[in-house]
Amino acid sequence: MFSHIMLGITDFKRAINFYQPVMDALGLEFRFVDEDQPWAAWQIAGSDRPLFLIGQPYNKQAHAPGNGQMVAFLADSRQRVKQVYAAAMAAGGECEGPPNLRPEYHPHYYGAYFRDPDGNKLCVVCHAAE
Repeated sequence: MFSHIMLGITDFKRAINFYQPVMDALGLEFRFVDEDQPWAAWQIAGSDRPLFLIGQPYNKQAHAPGNGQMVAFLADSRQRVKQVYAAAMAAGGECEGPPNLRPEYHPHYYGAYFRDPDGNKLCVVCHAAE
């Protein structure tokens, strides 16, 4: 469905320091980094799409997080949700909802919500019954 998703950031080094441990916990593979742009991308191992990218806005304007926008990453287990959330918190993320069942979405929805250091809202979720 998606080719890529990109989130704007303000401080590239700070963003890499946040996203690398989060992507590692998700099991995503580092695709590239270009500090001159600056931008970086991750992908599912063995696949070239979709990509998740971070970078400073192309138009050189200031980054601003959106209200009501969120990127949700799929986790293969509830334990993975917990690991990703812990990595995000340890890397400077802000909690928007700790790992938990959220039956208002569906009976097996197990997710956690957090913001990166630039205020972008992220989620990691497992839909499997465990």
